[in-house]
Amino acid sequence: MTSISGAEMVDWNLAVATATRLVRPGPEVSRDEARAVVAELRRHARTSERHVREFTRMVPEGAAVNDTPVLVVDRAGWVKANVAGFRELLQPLLGKLLDRRAGTPGGAVLSAVGGKVTGVELGMLLSFLASRVLGQYETFAPVSRDLPGSGSGSGGGRLLLVAPNIVHVERELEVNPHDFRLWVCLHEETHRTQFTAVPWLRDHLEGEIQTFLRATEVDPMTVLERLREAAQSFAGARPDAERGDEARSFVEIVQTPEQREVLARLTAVMSLLEGHADYVMDGVGPEVVPSVAEIREKFQQRRASGAGRLDAALRKLLGLDAKLRQYENGERFVRAVVDQVGMDGFNRVWTSPNTLPTKAEIARPADWVARVHRKGSEESERG
Repeated sequence: MTSISGAEMVDWNLAVATATRLVRPGPEVSRDEARAVVAELRRHARTSERHVREFTRMVPEGAAVNDTPVLVVDRAGWVKANVAGFRELLQPLLGKLLDRRAGTPGGAVLSAVGGKVTGVELGMLLSFLASRVLGQYETFAPVSRDLPGSGSGSGGGRLLLVAPNIVHVERELEVNPHDFRLWVCLHEETHRTQFTAVPWLRDHLEGEIQTFLRATEVDPMTVLERLREAAQSFAGARPDAERGDEARSFVEIVQTPEQREVLARLTAVMSLLEGHADYVMDGVGPEVVPSVAEIREKFQQRRASGAGRLDAALRKLLGLDAKLRQYENGERFVRAVVDQVGMDGFNRVWTSPNTLPTKAEIARPADWVARVHRKGSEESERG
């Protein structure tokens, strides 16, 4: 009798193989050029540590100071890291769905077939993303020989810099490559500093994600059907701007009421993290990146433009349009708070989950300042 494990709900190896096969080839570079890019990105990552910590006044704690590696990877390497992270995060949900499916007639066969289908579809989505991500602080995938990471905690704790994508974008924008590479490293190093200087942040995020996943009540085949329906909604001839509310992301389609509440909290946290990284990047940039103004202007134009109708459809399907809004809303929140109470006052956001901004406060920074700083003042007076 074939044993069924949670891993069979998604064929992870097939997902990696599919993404690796479908991902677009990177820009043409010689072997010497590739070595030079990798070496420079590693140097910039080390340099960025000091710049980010001095600007943010955030200091990593304990072993995390020097225990989170920088990995310069290609597109396939990024895929492998993210599949490992997804596998770790989704395991509780897959176990729940598997138990539900095991009690139905033909459950084993349906799980095996569904795992193949899901593996292929996940691989297709990852192949799309793998050519676009410049860098990422990866905290959920377990440490392995291929993916070294921090020895502290259960997460891997590693900074990924996707070299071919960085080279592709710097060429596309026609900006100074050395300045652009440092600029990217400043943004990604900020994310590494956020997680290493705020030890509770990783567990808090994972807890929220697991709460979101536990609230999933749909059968896995229903999820696949909804994914296909969402994808098919982009197959018509109407441009995206004409579809209005019909063009919902996959995340929006499968939500329950409880999940919407969790997602609102997650959106606020991600807006904070992304906006903070953009704010730091712009704050440090003028001092160390000579062409930062040109880079920022061109990169913003690239973010706002899309690469055609298919690209726009996939971005909407995956909820990436919302991610772009997170950068903008989060950066405005950070800037407004720092302007009002200074960097040390802003850094009270990292005190505990209770001091994180709500989604409403991201839009109204003064409300966060009033809540957190008023409470802090009252506690000081009582003390």
